Amino acid sequence: MAARRDRAMRAEVRSRWLSGGDVNGFFGLVVDNLSILGFIATALIGIYGFPAEIVFTRMFPGTAFGVLVGNLIYARMAANLARRENRETVTAMPLGLDAPTSIGMALLVLGPAYVGFHERAGYDPATAAIMTWQLGMASLVVMGLFKFVLSFFGDLVQKHVPRAGLLGSIAGIALMLIGFLPLVEILRMPVVGLAGLGIVLYALIGKGRLPFAMPGVLAAFLVAALLYFGLGAGGLLGSAYHAPAPWQFRFALPLPGTGFMDGLPLTIPYLPLLLPFGLLMVVGGINVSESARAAGDDYPTRNILLAESFSTLIAGVCGGVAQTTPYIGQPAYKAMGARISYVVLTGLFIGLGGIFGYLSDIVETLPFAVLAPILVFVAISIMTQAFEATPARHAAAVVVAFFPAIARLLAIKLGDPAIVDAARFEGLFNDSSRGISEVATIVVLGNGFIITSMIWASFVVALIDGRLRRAAAILLLGAVLTLFGVIHSVLPSGGVYLPTGLAGSLRPIMGQFSAAYAVLALLVFLLSLQRAGRNQGP
Repeated sequence: MAARRDRAMRAEVRSRWLSGGDVNGFFGLVVDNLSILGFIATALIGIYGFPAEIVFTRMFPGTAFGVLVGNLIYARMAANLARRENRETVTAMPLGLDAPTSIGMALLVLGPAYVGFHERAGYDPATAAIMTWQLGMASLVVMGLFKFVLSFFGDLVQKHVPRAGLLGSIAGIALMLIGFLPLVEILRMPVVGLAGLGIVLYALIGKGRLPFAMPGVLAAFLVAALLYFGLGAGGLLGSAYHAPAPWQFRFALPLPGTGFMDGLPLTIPYLPLLLPFGLLMVVGGINVSESARAAGDDYPTRNILLAESFSTLIAGVCGGVAQTTPYIGQPAYKAMGARISYVVLTGLFIGLGGIFGYLSDIVETLPFAVLAPILVFVAISIMTQAFEATPARHAAAVVVAFFPAIARLLAIKLGDPAIVDAARFEGLFNDSSRGISEVATIVVLGNGFIITSMIWASFVVALIDGRLRRAAAILLLGAVLTLFGVIHSVLPSGGVYLPTGLAGSLRPIMGQFSAAYAVLALLVFLLSLQRAGRNQGP
């Protein structure tokens, strides 16, 4: 009798610790992280020719270790909250790799840096890859420290930068880098990718039910994988199918090191990207905390932000190249019945997968078209949130924030030697026969695009709200930042500089862009005087 009672108690404890909702949450959170790791590998190896072993044995272990550390911290926070409030319905905050900044790191920092070190500076591929890895580590340390500082001032930042600027800039990344680029990869293998995307849209946007209450992300993953291997083995996918290679045992401990210190000087040209990446994660952490609080789980915002910055720092010191963030979907995980163990299991699966190498095997085995549908959903969610969370009268400001991101995507494609030969690109960029060339205009508009988007959206918000002098001050800030290449860098690489250090052919472009902001600031200020005089009239 006693033995039966003990078994029943153990079964009850297990059921409380691991519920069906936790299983669903685990699969959803794991596939989210796998898709981002898959994109990083696809971009670096497939687009930029980065050595695969550096990605899988240097970058992945530290990156995955950050996910493990962050999820364990959030699990502990959830357990403390459950104990304090004496309830079992607490859902832990989900943490994973941030999609916008991880994709941005691959396409805007690591990939171009490797090409620069290897092809322009003349380093051999192995040396260039190590330098790029050190740059990635240092970038995470910079972003982690920046997030740590902003954790104490997050509300202040959110107060002074309008929501249209913050969300509009990240929505631009979502539109072009998280949504459009993965969609292209999906449609390169349309039978596989579109099926997965359709299921994601059905389950997560259409709120449709799936058999056995299966999570939409997992169902899409399984269907796409089955189609890929089934059709591929039958010869129906042609050269797009690659038979699975034998799995490799890649053991690599993410030990703390000092490699990031060698990469710190290399981060300077990329600060206009890295600092906004950190800022957006702090603001996102504030919004996520509010979202969880509305769902019934009151986590201290500062603790959420500090844990996020700590896991990013740990990842960077241990070799990681993609920052962690709390995911916006905590209420969704709560609604599916997930509690605490799903983040523990996710952290262990991702963290150990980086150490023992099976994450690399999964990423190598599965084509990106199988993993990409969740990224398109993330992009749709981010863009939708940008409009829903912004006052309706500021919608135009959100739209304006998209334009620099579009220019950045075009600049990435134009700067790809596989599309436009390097010599041809240089000639098009420097062609001044009709003023600033079209290629140079696109590149300059795209450089520093995150901060440009914030400035443009903030300017439009100030106009809409009738705060013309504030609008003029924002434009003057744009003029100053342009002088130093923080926005509209005239260097194809997007680096910052001192105005006096520019070559003669580039200085006029910088001068025209900076003057444009200054002239418009003066015009807006004069309009504010007219408006003030009108307000003082009878």
